[in-house]
Parts: sequence; C-alpha cells; structure tokens
Amino acid sequence: MSRPEHEVADIIRQFGERFIINHQPNPYQLRVLRALSICRTAALGGHKYRCNNCGREHISYNSCRNRHCPKCQTTKQAFWVEDRIRKAYPVKHYHIVFTVPDVLNEICLTDSKWFYNHLFEAVWDVLRSFGYSHYAVESGAICILHTWGQNLSLHPHIHCIVPSLGYSIRGSMKHIGKKGKYLYPVTQMSLKFRGKFMDAVKKYLIRKELLPDYIEQIKAAWNKPWVVFCEPSLGKTEHVAGYLGQYTHRVAITNHRIIDITDTEVLFSLKDYRDQGRQKITSLRGEEFLRRFCMHILPSGFVKIRHYGIYSSRFLNTIMKDKSKMVIQQVETTTERIKRLIGVDVTCCPLCRKGQLIHTCVIPRSRSPGLLGLNSYSLPV
Repeated sequence: MSRPEHEVADIIRQFGERFIINHQPNPYQLRVLRALSICRTAALGGHKYRCNNCGREHISYNSCRNRHCPKCQTTKQAFWVEDRIRKAYPVKHYHIVFTVPDVLNEICLTDSKWFYNHLFEAVWDVLRSFGYSHYAVESGAICILHTWGQNLSLHPHIHCIVPSLGYSIRGSMKHIGKKGKYLYPVTQMSLKFRGKFMDAVKKYLIRKELLPDYIEQIKAAWNKPWVVFCEPSLGKTEHVAGYLGQYTHRVAITNHRIIDITDTEVLFSLKDYRDQGRQKITSLRGEEFLRRFCMHILPSGFVKIRHYGIYSSRFLNTIMKDKSKMVIQQVETTTERIKRLIGVDVTCCPLCRKGQLIHTCVIPRSRSPGLLGLNSYSLPV
C-alpha cells in the first residue's frame, strides 16, 4: 500500500493550537497528540544507514509507538496475530458484538474509564452466564473495545471472539454450539446485557449523585433496542486469528482515509452502513476533527484487549499447564520476524533495492521548528 498523502499528524500540527485553546483537552490527551505529531520525525531522533551497494545514505526516524498512532500498528498487529494462532484452541469460533445505544454517550464522557470497564464486565458476565446455562461449561472469550463510528462519533462497542469450547464441571474440555448455527440466542443476550449494564450505570450515578441529571437518558436507554450481533461460526484457527487481527490494533481513523486537508476542514472517506456499506466522503472542521479524535484516546493504562475464561492467563497457566509439553521456540530477531510476517525487509536499501543497509550512527532527539506551536503548550512527550 502506497504512503498516504495526508496524515493525522498533519491535522494535529495544523489545527492543534486552536483546538487546545478552545477545547482544553486533558494532559494525557495532550501527550498523545504530541506523540502522534512528532512520530517518525527528527524530534524523536533515529538512525543513519549507508547502503553497501549504491553507497547512498538513508535516515530512519524513530516511531512514537503510541497505540493511538495510525503509523505504529502494522507490526504490532502482525505479531499479535501470530501469538494468538500459537495459543488459540483448534476449534470453531464465533464473532459476537455488543453495542450500547448512543443516548448513553453523555454518561460515558463523564467517566470513560469507569464506563468502559463496566462495559467489559457486563459483556463477560453475559457470555459466562450463557455458557453455564446453555452448556454447563466455563466458556471463554477474547474481547476488544472499539469506541468510534465511521464519522469519528462516539460509538462504544465490544468485539468478542468466543470458542466453541468450554471447561465442564467434570474437569474436561467440552465442545459447545452447533455447526453453522449461532452460539447463543441473540434476543436473550440483548435483554441480559441491557439489564446488567444499566443496573451498573444506575448504581454509579446514584453513588456520584448524578442520577437526576441523567434520568432522561436512562429512560431512553431502557426504551431503545440494544444490539447484540452474532455471526455463524468462523473457520480454522489461523482464519480466526487473522479475522480478529482486523479489530485489535485499529485506531479511530487510518491515514489512508484522509483525502484532503484545507485551511479549515478535513475531508475523509467513510463506509455508510445505512446505505449497504457504500464508500462516501464527508468533512469536518479541523478543530471538530481533533475533538472527536480525542474522544477515542483511551485512559492512560487502560487495557482494551481482554482475555476471559478458558482464554485467560489464569486458566492457561494453571489448569491447562503441562510442563511435559514445553517447546523450545527458535530464537528470531525482530527484523527477521517482520520480514517473515509482513514481507518487508527493513534492512534492504529503499533506493537501489539491491544492497543492505549498514548502521552508521545514531541521530539524537531534537526539537523540530515545525512543532513549536504545540511545544508552546507544554505537551509532554
């Protein structure tokens, strides 16, 4: 895929100052914006290489490695998918998506960390209880939080990959589900999910003495249909891991979706799922784009990929632990792993495509003059 002409970093550099003045993002959001704005620039330093074939020099600037950065996810995603293939159970899996109605968005913004944590808890509570009630097993799931819609609106939902397998009360693994059928009844899951989550929301608002302020949103949420989407079972383990990998390291918007940046607006593409997923182009004012983007910056230290039940580390390291089957894995460098998984040889000269890049020196971190606008607001690295 070719390098995009416009990037989120360009939007931050162009509209960042005005956004900070008018919207006052919190310190962590400021830190993320600064990290993205200086990713792969001289501000982070880098390394200088010389090709042993053509003799020309090549500079590689360091990445910010922030999980919200569109440029830093490809390698992480490939590594994650391979690790999941090695640890996944060799059974069919089901893709289930839990979504909360948009009338709760205001409550979410009051304390997003609490909201997302309880969203995870409600989702796993539903999946676990249905595993016991329908198949008498401890089920499992890998759950990934997404918070955005195609137009960068707030749209919290959790993608779950659930194996057709469970740990029975007799202490053995048991296959669950039926071939080509849904794992659990969707309507029952929706009702259970709504009850569990709304009960937690109401208790939270009472504890914070905020219930009178959001009573209308609570009533509207109860009256709206809650969506739990479930697909028939997926294929082999490698297909499941590859499918799940599409969701794990996504960010609110990729650089390839950004079409143009004007003096006042950002134009980007989106899929309109209300119109059969057709590609369309929309625009937002620069400050509004950054405001929406910041809504999807997760709280510091928040875990957005969680493993439950028979996929949890506790289960794998205790009940499923078998020291007699330990396998010594071959030592592989990061460069070799990137080449094998992504097909990109980072040591190959990008100019002549024949020679190998030889490391010559380290470029220290520096302040880029083009970023002084953001630096003036003391955005910490």
